[in-house]
Amino acid sequence: MQSNSEDYMDIACEIGSFQICTQLKKTVLVMNGVFSYVPGNLQITVKVNDSFLDAHASILPLEHGKARIPHQFEIELPLESAEIKTISLILKDEQGAENQLFTCNEDEIEEHIVETSIIDHIQTVGYAENGIGTIVGWAYSTAGHQVFYEVIDAQENPIDTSVRRTIQQRLLDRGAVTRQNALCGYIISFKGTAEGSYQLVMKDGVTIRTISLDQFVQKNAMSAGKAMHLIKMVNKHNFQRGMRYLKKNGLFGFVKRLSQGVTEDMDYDAWYQRNRVTKAELEEQRHHNFAYAPKISIIVPTFNTPIDLLQEMLESVEAQSYTNWELCIADGSDEGSKTRSIIMAYSQKDERIKVTLLNENYGISGNTNHALQLATGEYTGLFDHDDLLEPDALYEVVLSLQNLHHDIIYTDEDKLNDDTKEFEDPNFKPDYDVDLFLSHNYITHFFVVKTSIINAVGGFDSKYDGSQDYDVMLKCIEKSTSIHHIAKILYHWRMHEGSTALDPESKMYCYVAGQNAIQSHLDRIGVPAKVEMQGKPLYGLYHVIYTVPDQLVSIVIPNMDHSDILKTCIDSLFTTNTYQNFEIIVVENNSKEKETFQYYEDVQKQHTNVKVVTWPGKEFNYSAINNYGVTQSHGEYLLFLNNDTEVMKENSLSEMVGLCSRNDVGVVGAKLLYADDTIQHAGVIVGFNGYAGHVFNDIPNGKDYGYMTRDVLNGDLSAVTAACMMTKKSVFTEVNGFDEHFAIACNDIDYCLKVNKAGKLVVYNAFALWHHYESKSRGYENSFEKTARFDQEVEYWQAKWLDILVNGDPYYNKNFKIEDGPFILQ
Repeated sequence: MQSNSEDYMDIACEIGSFQICTQLKKTVLVMNGVFSYVPGNLQITVKVNDSFLDAHASILPLEHGKARIPHQFEIELPLESAEIKTISLILKDEQGAENQLFTCNEDEIEEHIVETSIIDHIQTVGYAENGIGTIVGWAYSTAGHQVFYEVIDAQENPIDTSVRRTIQQRLLDRGAVTRQNALCGYIISFKGTAEGSYQLVMKDGVTIRTISLDQFVQKNAMSAGKAMHLIKMVNKHNFQRGMRYLKKNGLFGFVKRLSQGVTEDMDYDAWYQRNRVTKAELEEQRHHNFAYAPKISIIVPTFNTPIDLLQEMLESVEAQSYTNWELCIADGSDEGSKTRSIIMAYSQKDERIKVTLLNENYGISGNTNHALQLATGEYTGLFDHDDLLEPDALYEVVLSLQNLHHDIIYTDEDKLNDDTKEFEDPNFKPDYDVDLFLSHNYITHFFVVKTSIINAVGGFDSKYDGSQDYDVMLKCIEKSTSIHHIAKILYHWRMHEGSTALDPESKMYCYVAGQNAIQSHLDRIGVPAKVEMQGKPLYGLYHVIYTVPDQLVSIVIPNMDHSDILKTCIDSLFTTNTYQNFEIIVVENNSKEKETFQYYEDVQKQHTNVKVVTWPGKEFNYSAINNYGVTQSHGEYLLFLNNDTEVMKENSLSEMVGLCSRNDVGVVGAKLLYADDTIQHAGVIVGFNGYAGHVFNDIPNGKDYGYMTRDVLNGDLSAVTAACMMTKKSVFTEVNGFDEHFAIACNDIDYCLKVNKAGKLVVYNAFALWHHYESKSRGYENSFEKTARFDQEVEYWQAKWLDILVNGDPYYNKNFKIEDGPFILQ
């Protein structure tokens, strides 16, 4: 095996492992390693004999602050034939230049062939000071069986082992595993120390595969580097781009861009170029015959559009691989302008381009309505005169309509910087999120709606000029039952002088119009609320404040000792909190300290609406304790609250009650901060580590807004934490409360998913602010026994909710692979 290097690419490559796994007439190449390269648009291709194959390689930068960066790569590649004479690994840069990282000839290949039905990759092995070893990786069986694991010591004695299975979305997406075997990743915990010698044994009923763990311990530095990638990537090329952005947008714009999420780490353009539709795919699309092939009318109002932008917009429509479209343009440009002559020239060449020349400029809404009058298609798409469509945009829209003719379809989008000519600032959106859309127009582009619906709502209203799209979308949503999200970047905003994409302060009236559009929507649907615009710098972001019903809230607080912590919690409810129609039910469970019972006596004397009840069980069971507390309650709303929480804002409880009072809402969660005011909870995404995880952990509240500013906006989620969770008692009863199988963990996530399944929303309220002094009462899961117990509950939870693990959390964009961590793009 040889590694090659060329000075102009400055590459050094080290292969970590290289195996050709063959059994059951299947052959799979498995490889990983590290190469050093000035980063850019990198692609790895495998050449087997004389044929290039798609390597499905993940490329992960490991270190930062250097012009020359080590990258880790992983390859899992099915091979069509075991007749292999040579294998080469080729790296292509963004200019298409090729460099051979290594090659293996026929004589060397034999030593890398392993007869096994188990394809596996160990990513990290580590040991903690508490005597727990951890193995992270994935394995699947080419026989389609489940893989089972055990750890043995140097004498081949079994070690106490606990396994948590995890999703590997990449393997699932490319069909390496079936939905039934989608949990092919693993986090294996075992009793072990760094001084010991251990082996991992894998079995699938066909093969027994044994791997020594000693060789992987040295790779922990690699995994630490990978973790650094989850924060930011900084290098010479990106630094220069960052300086250009800083100069153009000022310090605040630069910091805000960096804080929005790791996709903003300025290598997005390279990611997009690697992942956008290829010429070969477009050619296939052009020859595809759909069973349902509706005409799509794209409506565009134009007004003295710069010629270069106008032409590029027109050509992006003409380049569509799906051809049953019409482009409807209403031009309000000045008489004799070149804009008009360009538009007419294009329309004369292509009869699908329909134009109406207006005798005056009727404004953005008026001009758009004139364009809408030209539309004859079943669906209408909204398109700005200076933006771009990806060539597969309409194809993907029509593809999504084959099984169900959705009322509304929207896509992901990004921005094209006219200065750098690079794509940036991607908006990877969730599936339809009612509360996020009431917080800002996250849908924007590309928005496609049935023409009958947009006509029924009366088109565009000039009263909302500047946010006319927001207004019409809200009106269309009111008349829609099926809203579909395509998780692909298919629309590009243009960032140029004068565009709101580049300068958010240039058109403040747009944000006022957006506020009015939301208020009008709430008034139309009969929801009592008022809309406030968030202040600088959060322009275009809104806070809906719901009218608070004066109804009793039963606050259920499980408690075992730690009376000082409980006192802090209860005192804050009486002093900081201004919503006073509540009762507190403290569920005593197995306290031992005399001070605890004295506090119980004192607090009940001091407050007539505090009641202490004793749960009769002896073994701790969070679900059973809270279920018991509910039986002692009288309120129409339930607030499940940890004893180690404290109200921070006086309206926090009011915020939760108001939002929970909506008919479509079943659960409301809060923003929880650690003692140092960094975020502990701003919502939960299902799927991380085979279970679920908090997003925006540890970022400073008020200084970092999270990906797409989602930690400062109300939004829907699959789950929130029960450390501070409100629900209607009627909903709690309907779904049979907490599942008592979940004694320690998974109970809150399970409850939220049950509520979702019952047709109610789970909403994160960014304006209900609490401290959460987490785990003071019971400590972390830091022993092997606790870890094993947690893994057992997760296993039960996985069996119950496998569908959401396989399909993905609808409030988390599929471009972020769940195995990588929150909002990581690679």
